Amino acid sequence: MKQINLAKNVFQDPLYFIAFGFGSGLMATAPGTWGTLAAIPLYLLLMGTHWAVYLAITLAAFILGGWVCDKVTQDLGVHDYKGIVWDEVVGYLLTMFMAPKGIFWMICGFILFRIFDIWKPQPIDYIDQKIRGGFGIMLDDVLAAVPSWILMQLLAWSFV
Repeated sequence: MKQINLAKNVFQDPLYFIAFGFGSGLMATAPGTWGTLAAIPLYLLLMGTHWAVYLAITLAAFILGGWVCDKVTQDLGVHDYKGIVWDEVVGYLLTMFMAPKGIFWMICGFILFRIFDIWKPQPIDYIDQKIRGGFGIMLDDVLAAVPSWILMQLLAWSFV
C-alpha cells in the first residue's frame, strides 16, 4: 500500500470520504462493522420514502460505490482495503429494503448482514476472490445482503 495519511485523505477527499463510509472505515478494529453502523443514519433518512425511491437511491449508491471504490483502490494500490466500507453501507441498505420500521428490525438487519458479510457462504466467497475492482468490492456485499434480506422478510412475515 502506498504511504499516505489515510485520515487526512478521508476528510479532505470526497472519494475517500465515501469509500471509507464517512470515516468509519478508519476504525482499527472491525471497520466493516463500523461501516455497517455508518449506514444506519442513511437508512433512517430513507426508511420513510416510497419503496421505488429507496431502491433507486440504493442502486445509485451501488453504482457510485463501484466507481469510488475502484478509484480509491487504485490510489491505495490494494484491492479491497479493509477500510473501504461503502460496500457495507450499501449492503445494509439492501438488507433493510422494505423492512418493518423500528429499532428491533434495524438491529436484526444489522446482525443478519454482518453474519453473511463475514461468513461469505458460496458463491459470495468465490466472487469476493475472483472479481476485482470497485464492482467486485461492491458485489460480494450485495450478494451477502440477499440472504440477509430474505431472512428479514421471513422474520417480518412471521412476527408482524
